Amino acid sequence: MTLDVGVLGYRFMGKAHANAMARLPMFFPDAPSIERSVLVGRNEETLREAADRLGFDSISTDWEAVVDDVDVFYNLGPNHVHPEPSIAALEAGTPVFCEKPLAPTLEEAERMAEAAADAGDDVPAGAAFNYRFVPAIQYAKGLLDAGELGEIRHVRGRYLQDWLVDPEAPWEWRLDEDLAGAGVLGDLGAHTVDLVRFLVGGDDLAGDIERLSGHLQTFIDERPVDDGDETRPVTVDDAYSAQLEFTNGAMGALEATRYATGHKNDHTIEIHGSEGSLRFSLERLNELEVLRDGDRGYETILVTDEDDPYLDHWWPPGHVLGWEHTFVHENYEFLSAVADGRSFAPNFDDGLAAQRVLAAIEESDERGEWVTLG
Repeated sequence: MTLDVGVLGYRFMGKAHANAMARLPMFFPDAPSIERSVLVGRNEETLREAADRLGFDSISTDWEAVVDDVDVFYNLGPNHVHPEPSIAALEAGTPVFCEKPLAPTLEEAERMAEAAADAGDDVPAGAAFNYRFVPAIQYAKGLLDAGELGEIRHVRGRYLQDWLVDPEAPWEWRLDEDLAGAGVLGDLGAHTVDLVRFLVGGDDLAGDIERLSGHLQTFIDERPVDDGDETRPVTVDDAYSAQLEFTNGAMGALEATRYATGHKNDHTIEIHGSEGSLRFSLERLNELEVLRDGDRGYETILVTDEDDPYLDHWWPPGHVLGWEHTFVHENYEFLSAVADGRSFAPNFDDGLAAQRVLAAIEESDERGEWVTLG
């Protein structure tokens, strides 16, 4: 059986997922056979060029004509385009893979999760949290689940970028509330919240986030339009921070910004327990730093051995992987779930859970007080 795949969106994420689909037959021969069937967008001329470059058989400017005519639908468009096509595809019984954040608003995310629930487990609805599929993160998850860190007491997550430090950097859709829903909070914070939930969200670890306090900040209120003399307002946050309290009493601290001069894509997770600690940085994604009870300092583990997660599909030990490989792993897991007619995680419920935390952070900033979840 060959799965016909339709993809909405052909820029940043479109390239990442098209590349992953092309790599699957080479490195994951047990992956289901797929055809990059149709690429969906607005501008026919630009769309045709993108389809040729990314290896799609055809193009369409009408997503409504595509969602019930393919075996799998990828929604990789801007955030405001996530809800309606994804819901329509699920109502047609078509499995959906949607970029994060799940939706611009909590209400729309709830609608999407409801549509996924109505479609049933045999119609997978995947949320695109690709950092779950970093081998070092999978390795860390194994350590945590085995109880090697003991009782979880501190969780820290930060995501630092600097691409907006220059006040003359041009305006784009990610800076508009109507198109993006939120700024750094939704774009980068969604990744951190999901990783925290994935790693320590189990009842025998830190559990759920029970309450939080959030702070959002916008540093520059307007930016120039590319190739023009006009400016447009920035209507989203440039940075956020949050304090968390987990069910088991653990404390959490999260932050993200696009103004951290010198940091390009620095996503860092630190977890401290009663018997050990670990830390991970996306800028060194093949490494995991681990401290166990009795150690005098952290051990840096190079997670590239053949028996490490996913590594048997790639290169000899020590030959490192990169950011793009996370998408190969993610697509392998999702498309295999589609072919087998089984559920996939992270799913729309996970996307909704992350969105609830993000909405609570925004609410806390507006109210100036702690917010309880649940």
